[in-house]
Amino acid sequence: MKLSIARRTALRSACGCLALTVAATAAQAQDTSPAAPAAQADDSALEEITVTAERRTANLRDVPISVGVVAGSQLREFQQAGEDILALSGRVPGLYAETTTGRIFPRFYIRGLGNIDFYLGASQPVSIVQDDVVLEHVVLKSNPVFDVGQVEVLRGPQGSLFGRNTTAGIIKFDTIEPSNVFSGRGQVSVGEYGTVNADVGIGGPIAGDKLSARFSALVQHREDWVDNTYAGPSDDGTPRPLKKAMGGFDDRNVRLQLLATPTEATRFLLSGHYRNYNGTSTLFRRAALKRGSNDVSGVVRDEVRYDEAMNNPQAYETYGGSFNASFDFGGVTLTSITAYESASGYSRGDTDGGAASDYPVNGVRNGFGQSQGNLRDLDQWTQEVRLADDSGRFKWQVGGLYFDSRDTTDFYQRGFFVTTAARNPNNWVRLRNVNTSWAAFGQASYDLTDALTITAGGRITEDKKRTRLLKTANTAANVVTYRGRTDVELDATEPSWDLSALYRLDDEVSLYARVARGFRGPTIQGRSAVFNSDFTTANSETIVSWEAGAKSSLLDNRLRLNATGFYYTVSDIQLNGNDSDGNGVLFNADKAKAYGVEVELDARPVRNLSLTAGFSALHSDIKDGRVYAQVCALNGQVVCNVYDPTIRRNGNTFAQIDGNPLPNAPRWNLNLAARYDIPMDGGDRFFVATDWNVQGYTSFVLYRTDEFTSNGNFEGGLRAGYALSGDTLEFSVFARNITNEKNLKGVIENYLAAVVNEPRVIGVSLAGRF
Repeated sequence: MKLSIARRTALRSACGCLALTVAATAAQAQDTSPAAPAAQADDSALEEITVTAERRTANLRDVPISVGVVAGSQLREFQQAGEDILALSGRVPGLYAETTTGRIFPRFYIRGLGNIDFYLGASQPVSIVQDDVVLEHVVLKSNPVFDVGQVEVLRGPQGSLFGRNTTAGIIKFDTIEPSNVFSGRGQVSVGEYGTVNADVGIGGPIAGDKLSARFSALVQHREDWVDNTYAGPSDDGTPRPLKKAMGGFDDRNVRLQLLATPTEATRFLLSGHYRNYNGTSTLFRRAALKRGSNDVSGVVRDEVRYDEAMNNPQAYETYGGSFNASFDFGGVTLTSITAYESASGYSRGDTDGGAASDYPVNGVRNGFGQSQGNLRDLDQWTQEVRLADDSGRFKWQVGGLYFDSRDTTDFYQRGFFVTTAARNPNNWVRLRNVNTSWAAFGQASYDLTDALTITAGGRITEDKKRTRLLKTANTAANVVTYRGRTDVELDATEPSWDLSALYRLDDEVSLYARVARGFRGPTIQGRSAVFNSDFTTANSETIVSWEAGAKSSLLDNRLRLNATGFYYTVSDIQLNGNDSDGNGVLFNADKAKAYGVEVELDARPVRNLSLTAGFSALHSDIKDGRVYAQVCALNGQVVCNVYDPTIRRNGNTFAQIDGNPLPNAPRWNLNLAARYDIPMDGGDRFFVATDWNVQGYTSFVLYRTDEFTSNGNFEGGLRAGYALSGDTLEFSVFARNITNEKNLKGVIENYLAAVVNEPRVIGVSLAGRF
């Protein structure tokens, strides 16, 4: 799809604003403590960025890894209209995120590598690590990020030191910890559609300098704003028509941390959190795509026509905690991290995206689809022990990780819900999933000279998965018709490693090179049993990634420019397609190859002006002439334009995907931001800021089509306000998706159904700190 004249004009105007430096966003380096001030308008230099990408604090220029950083203050600006974790998508070069299952199931992609599977038990090659705890289940990955100090995106395999399943990379969140200084921060925004977003944190000492605490909270709310205009028959009693039937959410989150430092050599951090969420699952819009086109400009955002699924409800509850203990034995530090996470909830949706009466065949309603995934209970335990020496020219760390995740998950299909003669109370399955893993790891860095550091790391991981079918989807008379497997167990033991070199040309420029091997364990897809289809499985995938880059801080630290080039090969890559029921099917392809670049720039060209830019480019190819994926079809007819060679098997059409790009892997992405401050007497200031994101060609499926792609998606934001000296108080007005662009974000292939982005939200915000 090409940009329309109006969209091209809007985009040129946005870039023109940046070129003319009319507006901008502060390129703050970090916000890692509650009292850390934002970048002052009269500062001519950028703040230094420190990261913990190697499990130790270091300047970004001294880390031989491609790391993108988003300050907590920046993330809060992106999320002030009620956005969730997906707001990170495109904000860091090489990072993309999307969902077709609402706010509880984000899917992440780094350098094009991710997983499009919507199965509740799906694994992803991108790990989420929050406060040093890996969050593996897809529901846990949706845990809201609030009162956060910094976000680090570690691109490429990170198997030596972190988590698991990290063939693509890690998104690492570090929340603001308690301190011995009483302080707080908060931001409250109110906008259209009854949107409320409140992100606050407050803490300080509670027993001298030995014990401190911090309380953090996030409340997000939006009123239902989408009408269900359908007034025809419903087989499950869905209320219709109904004004303001869906689209809203209530997301309430709290966290409490206690930090004890009984001696200078001991440190104990106890953290607990709780989430209660009710909202709407993804709204699919049937026939929003027309054959031969991916244009969604005709979508009416505030209307749907649903005949079933009770207007797409969704509700989840999660809670957990961790205990981080460290002991300093005179240069050598022992760290133990024990963590527990739990979740339960459900999501129901009208998966055909419309009313069957609107699409009759021979006068008969046609095309029904609804389903519900119910995570009955999830328990995840992790235990990590690490011993490290970060002093001197030789730095090292060794450790181990144990991971245990167990869940019981139900999947319900349409027959369970209908109230007509077609009702089948047995049209659901129950699965028990168990995933255990252990790993031993180590890493060492040595300063060969003051300028040259060599780093090497290794890890051995055993990953076991088992899925049991506890209940089959039987007939209405409770007759068992399932003939597939009911108990599948897979395991693999693989090494991961990395080797890197970093050379400091001077105090301003560093060069680095890195090669790494990563591993993702085997995967089981059991949901297919609800259609009386056998489980599908995928063997382990491995990746070898090469990258080299430069990191710099130039012009008296008024310009920061980082650039990386990479190339990787994924062997036995795990892919996901659809079967004739639209159900996800796992399989391995021989390999996938990709190469690209990532560039990040922060600049203070003149006093009071901050500029930020990020760019990524990617070329990816699936390499396997034997692998085919089922294409879009309804009632036995292919409904989209397919450009790959196809074959027919058992009445279905399959496309050869050899040479195709990875799905949800944008060919390029550009993000631009700028901020201009107008100083006032006494240190106060007016400011105006803008941020824009533009996304290149992206395919949402494995095969090549006209319909299931996007090209030129973009969104922009604008803020303007007044800040008191020291940022003690700030008032602003804002607009997210200011041009109200309609962007295609996901598809349901057989119904030519589209998922579109959120509408424009205009609001006001009040923020402060003390």
